[in-house]
Amino acid sequence: MRKISYFISFFAVLCTLLLNVLSDSRSDWLVVQTPEILHTKITITYGLSQRCENTLTSIPGRNNGKWEYTDYECRAFPAKVADGCEDENEGFCSAWISASYFEELAIWCAAASLVSILFGISTHSRRRRIWRAVACLIFLHAIFQIIAFALVTDLYRRARFPTFEQAHPGTAYVLNVISWVSSILVVFAIITTGMAADKGVRWAAGNRAYQSLDQEVG
Repeated sequence: MRKISYFISFFAVLCTLLLNVLSDSRSDWLVVQTPEILHTKITITYGLSQRCENTLTSIPGRNNGKWEYTDYECRAFPAKVADGCEDENEGFCSAWISASYFEELAIWCAAASLVSILFGISTHSRRRRIWRAVACLIFLHAIFQIIAFALVTDLYRRARFPTFEQAHPGTAYVLNVISWVSSILVVFAIITTGMAADKGVRWAAGNRAYQSLDQEVG
């Protein structure tokens, strides 16, 4: 493959990695908004490793004014005691923690693919071979994210946690989907370009089209 193809792949993978990191670190995979009670609205967001609760109290005042009070707190999620991980929600907690682990594995695979690209573009011979390893690592990056997505989606749709009946997907959930869909497209592009380069197609292999070993020896 040509250097330009690897550079494009590098920045494409870097973008998917950033999306992966954002989705993993944000606390809004799922969002629950409770009905307003006594001028108070509570919004609960669930991330892969933390739960945040935003309480907004708005009391009407004089001359069309109002008095507002906001309280925002986050804690680790799921927690053994607070979320019943040792009792009725043991299965849920195991699945949710597994989703977090798969997201982290995806991050490591994407990072490894970036290192592989930088290593592979150093010489012509490496550029001929490294695209396969890069494609495999990016594919694993996508697969691990899909597994995390599937676990969270299953827990959400089946309301495996008490408040999930009122939940809806949040920003982190959407970022996860964009990341693994983009990764699959990148894998397809790398495989297509790499196979074309191996066949000596000029747009993929460049001016220095690949030759068979017999031709190179002769």
